[in-house]
Amino acid sequence: MSVLVFVEGLNGEIKKSSLEAASYGSQVAQQLSTTATAVAIGDVKQDALTRLGEQGIEKVLYDGDERLNQFVADAYVKVISKAVEQEDAKVLVFSNSNIGAAIGARLAVRLNGSLATNVTNLPQTDGGNFTVTRGVFSGKAFADVALTADLKIIAIKKNSIEITSGGDTATVENLSADLSDADFAVKAKETVMQDTGGGVLLPEAELVVSGGRGMKGPENWHLIEDLAKELGAATACSKPVSDMDWRPHHEHVGQTGITVSPNLYIAIGISGAIQHLAGVNSSKVIVVINKDPEAPFFKAADYGIVGDAFEVVPKLIEAAKALDK
Repeated sequence: MSVLVFVEGLNGEIKKSSLEAASYGSQVAQQLSTTATAVAIGDVKQDALTRLGEQGIEKVLYDGDERLNQFVADAYVKVISKAVEQEDAKVLVFSNSNIGAAIGARLAVRLNGSLATNVTNLPQTDGGNFTVTRGVFSGKAFADVALTADLKIIAIKKNSIEITSGGDTATVENLSADLSDADFAVKAKETVMQDTGGGVLLPEAELVVSGGRGMKGPENWHLIEDLAKELGAATACSKPVSDMDWRPHHEHVGQTGITVSPNLYIAIGISGAIQHLAGVNSSKVIVVINKDPEAPFFKAADYGIVGDAFEVVPKLIEAAKALDK
């Protein structure tokens, strides 16, 4: 019996959110006095797989079928199910990502498992119970959920688990799920990757600088980008900004956009509508800059600056530059 962790790749490397899942899985394995195994799919470099040992993974099962380089839910579910059965895994862990959301329920049905998503803490396993804590109501509350099926399936909330390091090198074994053309009956016609300009991918970011209508127009967005560059942060925006085509829609965070949970979220010129808060209130620290002292966002902020963004942000940029000297 082992704990199995599904890890996602991006440009040949393991995603940060999957490194968090690997760290979580290895800690669960320690609780259960067993080992942690990872399963990886598609285009992932060999050395990236072996480095999973740093997160406590002992073995990696790898299916490098080129057809898996593009995500296809049915095919991914078949490969992961094969790994679960081969390892006799009783716990399956992965990131609560877009891919995780697409495969979680499918795996639970196929393998007759108990599924908990948006999990934020290690499980409580005393007394024969297996209980996890998950965020609910857009992160405004938490619920303790008992997983009672033989297979426990856990989707980890991004940026809620510290990435561990210092383990050994993981061994890599080939895995084949005997995929057929029927497993690829649903095909993606086009995949458009987010253009970060060499910066940080928004869903994976630990720091996010976001702007709203208070920036007054796209011609002023260099302030958001300059501050993000100095902080090593991703850029984001509110829904009205993307609706007006000031910024691309993949930067829109909120209830109908991307949900983020960075260590630091800086909101500049954003009023703080409830739909926006739903996408960012899992951030560990929220800083709000707005010239309106009655802006609703201040109620959710850890720190607030009442002032004109065109005066405050340049000073922050200069302060950030000074930190690098």
